[in-house]
Amino acid sequence: MTSRRSLPRLAAGVLGISLTLSAVPAATADTRPPTAPTLSEQQVMLHLRALQRIADRNGGNRAHGTKGYAQSVAYVKRALDRAGFRTRLVPFTHAGATGHSLIADWPGGDPDHVLLTGAHLDSVKEGPGINDNGSGSAAVLAAALQVAESGLKPERHLRFAWWGAEEPGLIGSKTYVGKLSEADRRRIDVYLNFDQAGSKNTRQWLVIHDDEHGETEAQQALEAWFTERNIPTFDIGVGGSDHESFGNAGIPSSGFSTGISDCIHEACDDLSNVDPKTERTSTDAIVGVLWKLAATTPRH
Repeated sequence: MTSRRSLPRLAAGVLGISLTLSAVPAATADTRPPTAPTLSEQQVMLHLRALQRIADRNGGNRAHGTKGYAQSVAYVKRALDRAGFRTRLVPFTHAGATGHSLIADWPGGDPDHVLLTGAHLDSVKEGPGINDNGSGSAAVLAAALQVAESGLKPERHLRFAWWGAEEPGLIGSKTYVGKLSEADRRRIDVYLNFDQAGSKNTRQWLVIHDDEHGETEAQQALEAWFTERNIPTFDIGVGGSDHESFGNAGIPSSGFSTGISDCIHEACDDLSNVDPKTERTSTDAIVGVLWKLAATTPRH
């Protein structure tokens, strides 16, 4: 029990402690971007196996206008919905058949600075399209699910897309871009496209350079990621896949491919046409660059 005589001294002591504590500077906030996670081959290949099963039970393909494509969209959408993304379907019509592209937005981030990442989901009618482009679609899906699992709080708004009817002429991405207002086009800082991400015998990753629109941020981030791991890259221009739709609309783009696979646009483009190690490397590169670009917004 404290006596009344000791109370003033006790109060003075408490005050002294308080003054001392208040003089201690607050810990400096860690402003470094969160470390990007890495994935296992299993985390990516499970999506490719799912797309192979869908093709197997639908005539061996996942082409525009088929049940195989519709089920592929449904598979990706279910995974994203469960993870907390806001998803929507963008319809289009081609060759008398209705198709859909899938758009998924991660809540948060600056809506005036959109980082859009995508891949085409359809195959040709001749085969299941597991490398072209189940591999790109699976890599983008795995990356998106890592955003959710990590609870990433990006500075930019993150949007992901899976395009329909790329094979007959970039129809899904053209439709999406064509429906954007001029203001919405300006809000997209860059579009990242990934087509054929798991080719066998890959010796270098083909990184898209959009010189026409002066895009350097994403391209440099991708090349830096590969350089840090002593992985060779090669510059390619804009064209040949869905990033062309964005380039034609004046939207900067980048991304990469692992090049033409051993089998393309044939029945042999199945699971055996994908190298799991290459697919994992591609996915880790997408995740690493997403984490880097999501941590800041452009100064302009």
